[in-house]
Amino acid sequence: MTVGGVAVRRLVGLMAVAVVAVGGIVFAQGASAAAVCTVGWTANQWSNGFTAEVKVTNGGAPVTSWTLGWSFAGDQRVTNGWNATVTQTGRSVTAASVGWNGSLGTGGSAQFGFQATYSGTNAAPTEFTFNGVACGGSSTPSPSTPSPTTPTPSPTTPSPTTPTPSPTSPAPGCVPTAICDGFENQAGTAPSGNWSVSTPDCSGAGVAAIDRGVAHTGAVSLRIDGAAGYCNHVFAGNSQILGTAGPVWYVRYWVRHTTALPASHVTAVAMRDSADGNRDLRFGGQNGALQFNRASDDATLPEQSPAGVALSTPLPVGSWNCVEFKVDGRDGSIETWLNGTSVPGLLNDGVPTHDIDGQWLNRTWRPALTDLRLGWESYGEGADTLWYDDVQVSSQRNGC
Repeated sequence: MTVGGVAVRRLVGLMAVAVVAVGGIVFAQGASAAAVCTVGWTANQWSNGFTAEVKVTNGGAPVTSWTLGWSFAGDQRVTNGWNATVTQTGRSVTAASVGWNGSLGTGGSAQFGFQATYSGTNAAPTEFTFNGVACGGSSTPSPSTPSPTTPTPSPTTPSPTTPTPSPTSPAPGCVPTAICDGFENQAGTAPSGNWSVSTPDCSGAGVAAIDRGVAHTGAVSLRIDGAAGYCNHVFAGNSQILGTAGPVWYVRYWVRHTTALPASHVTAVAMRDSADGNRDLRFGGQNGALQFNRASDDATLPEQSPAGVALSTPLPVGSWNCVEFKVDGRDGSIETWLNGTSVPGLLNDGVPTHDIDGQWLNRTWRPALTDLRLGWESYGEGADTLWYDDVQVSSQRNGC
């Protein structure tokens, strides 16, 4: 989500730390010109959990590795992290750089993230240490500081041993094994690069476009204007993002939409299955709740019985929602999470349950997914405008 006009207040005194919260972003900075570090903290939270994106900027001498430390005021508990090794003892947390983002020159920055649980309040930390020194303290070089004769890589130029970036634009919270895309590298108004627009069989009023006015993070998202009726479908597809994650795919994306899921069947995500005659595995909704649909035999998960629909969930409108699902090509199992919570009706564990997944398990199904398409397809009623952002595919769970 784009937040502009953020100001960091500087307090008088060498050891003072200023903390300003604007639009969900917390900045902590030492007051002196020689502050050891500046920390930007952006949290997205739900009832019992949250994710945080953290940006640390080195205000002192160049370093070849770093650790950022802080303490939580409440009962927050870190469950996983990315782009840093995040560990917790009691309320104290340490995030240590990984090999490719350890070198920071003066003014250089690195970003990492983590997922955590909490209860009660979720106050952001107000004090940080950088390589053991308070961020408002002296910028004395840490033991990891290179000697004057050691060349230090530029903070923006990878060293020869630094892994090359993903061919897609990075998305916040990108776990090390993931292929991620936040659409930030899109230059025009139509999806391009690894993304291409498709309207199979027929085309009408559906539109896929790059939007620079609405975003979950950053400044760019994929916008889909989907009209009612089959021929008004439209998708932006990517044949690269599934990468080599198989035979287990963890897909995560953030989505915001304007109209509640209709009673009729709709598809929002389609994935071609080369092991099922190149027919699609579809994820969308029916009877007002989320569902999977297998195009080859029209089986649904959950079944469209009152019991099955009750175990699924609507997709909230007017807000960004984190959707995750796992598809395992080895046994055909599926698990789905909405905003970090597993949805019972969208779980296939291989054991048939009457009125829930018996129809889905009426035959052996071992998917081999080859592409990911985001869009809108209505098979009757149902128009919607959707925004997609921060897409990730990995062989392990990405988290929100």
